[in-house]
Parts: sequence; C-alpha cells; structure tokens
Amino acid sequence: MSRPHPTMFEQALASAVRAPSPHNTQPWRFVLDGETIEVWLDRARVLGVADPLAREARLSCGAAAFNAVVHLRAHGLATTVRTIPDPGKPDLLAVIRLDGNRKITRTDRELAEAVFRRHTNRRPFLDRLVSPPLRIALKSAALQEGGQVEYLDASGHFSTVTTLVRRAEALQENDLAFQAETASWMRHETEAPDGVPTIATGPPPYGARAVSLRASHANQGLPPREFEQDPLLAAVLTRDRGPHAEVRAGMAMQHVLLTATAAGLATSFLSQPFETPQTRDALDRIFDGLGQAHTLLRIGYGQPTATTARRAPADVLTRRVTPDVPAR
Repeated sequence: MSRPHPTMFEQALASAVRAPSPHNTQPWRFVLDGETIEVWLDRARVLGVADPLAREARLSCGAAAFNAVVHLRAHGLATTVRTIPDPGKPDLLAVIRLDGNRKITRTDRELAEAVFRRHTNRRPFLDRLVSPPLRIALKSAALQEGGQVEYLDASGHFSTVTTLVRRAEALQENDLAFQAETASWMRHETEAPDGVPTIATGPPPYGARAVSLRASHANQGLPPREFEQDPLLAAVLTRDRGPHAEVRAGMAMQHVLLTATAAGLATSFLSQPFETPQTRDALDRIFDGLGQAHTLLRIGYGQPTATTARRAPADVLTRRVTPDVPAR
C-alpha cells in the first residue's frame, strides 16, 4: 500500500467536519494516531434537553466518520471502520483504519464532491416527484452501510408520523428549557463557526402544510411562503439498537444525503419527534417491526441555499504521539 501524505488525513477531517448535526452543534472531536483516525463524542456539545442520551450526537459523529471515509476512498485508499471498538471508552465512537489501495470509482468522486455541497435546506421544495430510480438509489445507499430507508408514503405511515411531528413541535414550543437551548445555538453572524445562522433558516410557512418544520428555524423577517403539499419523507433505520447502531445509522444517513446531493436533490431533517419522550416512544412503536428509526428526512427539489460554517479541523483535532497518551 502506498503511504498517504499526512495532509491526506487533514483533508479527510476537513470533509468530516462538514457532516450535519442538530443545530450545527458539531459534537465531535478527532484523534490522529499514525494511520488511524479516531472519532470521539464531545459531551460538551451534546444537547442536554433535546438529546440527553446523545442519540442524535452519535448519529452526527457517524456521519462525520463516513465523510472521512468518502474522502479517503476518492483518493484510492480503502478503509475499515469499527464502531464502539472499546466498551471501556463509550465516547470513542469509531476507528477508521487504512486497508490497502482501491480503484477509484465515479461514485467515489461524486460522493466526495457532494460533501461540500450538501446542506440542510429549510426552505420550500417544489411539488415535483422524486423518480423511482432515485428512490431506489437512496435505499441502496443506506443498505451499503448496514441501514435501511423506509419511505413513509409506501409504508402507509405518512399520516401517523406527520401527526407526531406536529405534536412534538407543539410540545417544544411550550417547553421553556427546550426553547432556551435552541435559542443558544441561533447565530446572527453568517460566518459563526457553529450554530444556525439566520441565512440558513427558512421563511415562515403560509397556509396548511403536511409537516411542521421547526418553528425556531423560521426567519420571521422573510415573507411567508407555501411549502410543498406532498413531501417525500423517509425514515433511516437499523435492525439493531443502541450506541453501535446509532453510529452506523449516521453513516447510512450520510451516504443517503450525499447520494441525494449528487443527484440534485435537496434534503432537510424532521428531528422533533425524536426529541420529546412522548413522541419518541410512539415513533418506536410505529417502526417496531422494522427496526430502530434514527432520523426522518425530507427529500425533494429546491433552490440551493447557503451552507453553514464549521469549526476548523485544527480546532477539533488531537495528535497522539505515543500510544500511552490519552485523547484530550
């Protein structure tokens, strides 16, 4: 195997930090140890109210790990990924190791390029159907990472799940602790290194709509607009449960998001029902026969919007110079 230049790993981390996270909290840190990248959970950036068990944070770290893998693959390097490799270190979520060389495919290049174009689009989508071949491609992307995509229209769960989304949004609007936590991550500065800047929010919805988008991410300075009436909604699931499954689900989710971006699709998240205990339990019951639901995606066609900033890789990186030095 040809030995990669050290900057290759730094570039891989520049891709890793482009992963999505709730309110752009970026709950990750990385350790470089020789030719190994360790992905750690940053507990200080876990949402204590919305995500007390760090489920969404582990999902985000899994997405970050997948971005790093995508970069290495696009440069001809094969990898192996172990999730939760050490039971004694539960915040060590993934270890990425080089595993020889590989032939670079067109898909490798497309996914690597999509990393820097993917963003959460909180604005209205067009009432334009996503074609069956694209729906199949997104399902295939999840399967390659050990996950699965369940389209709510095909499963018959659309009305039940969207009702839960609206119920969760209503509960959160009346939860002062939740509102305070959300507000702490809203940013007025466009180039703030974390949080959600105003430029990345959407307009207030006009009229009736099928789903309730997060009210805190609506820009009241914009005129209200109609949102699509029949959005394509998809659940990302795994057969197993627990922290290991959450990291793997993050990798599957990110493969789906990058595949969607490469195909010209826009995406956003419906996280509300995962963030309130009442709706989380109901959601688990809906998908109980299929596995553990980890996130809900809204998929369609929309106008490009601004990407949000990220902390520099150097700000989230530790280099281990000897095997006995623990990660900070």
